[in-house]
Amino acid sequence: MRRALLLYNPAAGRFPVKPFLRSVVKTLAQSGWQTDVTATQSGAHATESARLAADEKFEAVFACGGDGTIGQAAAGLVGTDTALGILPSGTANVLALELGLPVYSWNRWWALKENARTLADAPVRAVDVGICNGQPFLLWAGMGLDAMTIHALEPRFRAEKFFAVPEYFGATVWNASQWGGVRLRLWADNQEVEGNFMLAIANNIRRYMGGLSVLSPEAHMDDGEFDLWLLSGNNLGDALMRAYELWRGHHLSSDKARRIPFHTLRVTADAPFLVQTDGEPRPETREVVIAIQPRALRMLMPVKALGLLSKI
Repeated sequence: MRRALLLYNPAAGRFPVKPFLRSVVKTLAQSGWQTDVTATQSGAHATESARLAADEKFEAVFACGGDGTIGQAAAGLVGTDTALGILPSGTANVLALELGLPVYSWNRWWALKENARTLADAPVRAVDVGICNGQPFLLWAGMGLDAMTIHALEPRFRAEKFFAVPEYFGATVWNASQWGGVRLRLWADNQEVEGNFMLAIANNIRRYMGGLSVLSPEAHMDDGEFDLWLLSGNNLGDALMRAYELWRGHHLSSDKARRIPFHTLRVTADAPFLVQTDGEPRPETREVVIAIQPRALRMLMPVKALGLLSKI
């Protein structure tokens, strides 16, 4: 039988998943998987558990949690032969939306089992991984307003997650009303840019902003290239307009939003600024260096999501 580790975050999302894990293990067993189950104790523990599974030649690690948990598990699998499968049960679950997977909730209690069935025999494909100041990420690395909001709110208790949208909106509005953006100097490959920005986001996937925005409609997860989006502004009105443009897709034609494809990126500032990767807060810094490891992570990819890849 194929060996798998089911790595679940007991604190992820609005509803506990533990009562439904037995059905996941049973579903995987029906497709020839022998599955060990481990609860994460921290982000570092999730990464280390995934790395140990890879060292022991497990064929797959199924990460059950939100985008942060998935990113933490992915960090332990970079450059290994062990594939990542995602069983979304977090709050935003943007990668799940990207892949077209249903998200576990009180009225979708069956989603974990259905996703296990989908991924049990799914094709394995290699996707790119970003490295931000030494930290692997799968989705995005953000600098500016989104990082400020994430630093203000994360981590949260489960009860708070029922109010995730108003909490994020309120924190973003508050931060934007007290802040005039950040002056950054950036080198994307051989292109140099300097300016005052509300947000700088390096992304590997199409969706952003809790899945409400299709930031890069033509992004592929395996093309060895990320997009850098620079959103200009210096006040609350600018921030609200940029958010509206992202939501409606108008950023694609806005003169206040700029897209720069890149393979390597360096960002500096005179004053320290906040950073987030895959929705998790990272240390304040004056410099960010992002590199791409092409096709460094093997993923169990739903057949309907193969269009997200350039090399099917």
